[in-house]
Amino acid sequence: MKPSTNRMLNRIKCIYMFIRKNGTVTTQELVEEFGITPRTIQRDLNVLAYNDLVISPSRGKWTTTQKKVKMSS
Repeated sequence: MKPSTNRMLNRIKCIYMFIRKNGTVTTQELVEEFGITPRTIQRDLNVLAYNDLVISPSRGKWTTTQKKVKMSS
């Protein structure tokens, strides 16, 4: 796996864990927490949403779904 792919997957995992820990978060909170652009956060959230791991109950807010996830380190 390319280092950039591995970095992206680690970032997406961290974003998912942050949302799961904090309940509902805003896109802006994620931007501030991870220090990356809103566009990058949106792309990462799209990956999570596509895999049914997060949903957006209202515009700009995100929460995790009930889907079970097996975490590996």
